[in-house]
Amino acid sequence: MAVDVSEISSLDVEPGELPRTMAAWVIRQEREGEPKDAFQIEEIEVPEPGAFEVIVRVMAAGVNFNNVWAALGKPVSVFGYGDHPEYGHHIGGSDASGIVWKVGEGVTKWKPGDEVVVHCNQASYEDVEVHGLDPLAAPSQQIWGYETTWGSFAQFTKVQAQQLLPKPRNLTWVDSSCYGLTYFTAYRMLVDRCRIQAGHNVLIWGAAGGLGVFATQLCRAAGANAVGVVSSEEKGELVRKLGAVDYIDRSEFGEMMRTDANHPAADRGADKARFKASRAFGKRVGELLGDAPDIVFEHVGQATFPTSVLVVKPFGKVVICGATSGYNLDFDVRYLWMRQKQIIGSHFANAYECMRANQLIAEGKIRPVLWRAMGFEGVPAAHQLMHENGHLGKIAIMVGAADEDEGRLEDGPGAIRAEVGA
Repeated sequence: MAVDVSEISSLDVEPGELPRTMAAWVIRQEREGEPKDAFQIEEIEVPEPGAFEVIVRVMAAGVNFNNVWAALGKPVSVFGYGDHPEYGHHIGGSDASGIVWKVGEGVTKWKPGDEVVVHCNQASYEDVEVHGLDPLAAPSQQIWGYETTWGSFAQFTKVQAQQLLPKPRNLTWVDSSCYGLTYFTAYRMLVDRCRIQAGHNVLIWGAAGGLGVFATQLCRAAGANAVGVVSSEEKGELVRKLGAVDYIDRSEFGEMMRTDANHPAADRGADKARFKASRAFGKRVGELLGDAPDIVFEHVGQATFPTSVLVVKPFGKVVICGATSGYNLDFDVRYLWMRQKQIIGSHFANAYECMRANQLIAEGKIRPVLWRAMGFEGVPAAHQLMHENGHLGKIAIMVGAADEDEGRLEDGPGAIRAEVGA
């Protein structure tokens, strides 16, 4: 049956009652490939909430690179894990704002009509790690909308009740849909894993990118001094606006980037040139901050990691949540053990950290950074743009929201509209 996308924002049921079917952008294993082809709109049965689960009417959804991977089926197909074998389809989307529509047994904190933001970490209530260590350590831990079937590119989505956060009243549906995955990740990295304090000096790779714009703002909010690495003067000025002390254009130190060509095993001379450039880069960072960084905010991986370990101060911390340039890392380990530095891994955030981070958004101390909002029909195109690196920042998708200004209940700072990128 053909789905009329123009009617997506209209419903004929009230909160508490679910329609039988909904429109959703669906990936199926047999059509994994280019996002523009893998995502197809289908009419899907609306799921019922189980115990401690909630059905949310999606008002807007954020686009992240994880569902480019889901479309491509690379580096691994999503269909082999999570609840995909049970349902046989994938609805992507790991960021959302919306309205609680129906609650399952045992849910007492939320009721139909509540306006919420959804964080993307799920874990089983029965795992002991959830109750005394950290949900991120639970064997059942998974990212909703990537490792699960029910994501936000649909009129309704199914989530665990612990995933819900109050929607900031000063934000529109679109503004509040675009920050969760990247912002909450940056919050855990700096606040929980590194215990950032006023006066700390922080080096942020990709400071104008999806993670970096929030790392920069968190440093300002904490009273820390940040220097951001960016790819252009325009992006550098954005980073300054967000609170950085200054920025460095990475093209000035292009030789410092680790590549296969300047690996010691490939070319000893090129590796010496890379090390010399890294030392010069570290000197510039120290000049701008007044000292070597206490913390290096890493998510680039192979290209930058040797420099990160080199430039962070003795007893300093390199915190890493990803590896966009490659995950096989090499570095001179003498600079690690002889100067007693730390390498810390980090992955998303737990519900408590998400709640604390969301409060900063509601208080206007941290602001979302958004490039473009698209209609519901834009889901395949948005992911294709990401796949081809044709996007210039965070993209939000309007689902239940009829326009970009809908949803703001109070005056206050909204999202910063900007073209961003590492």
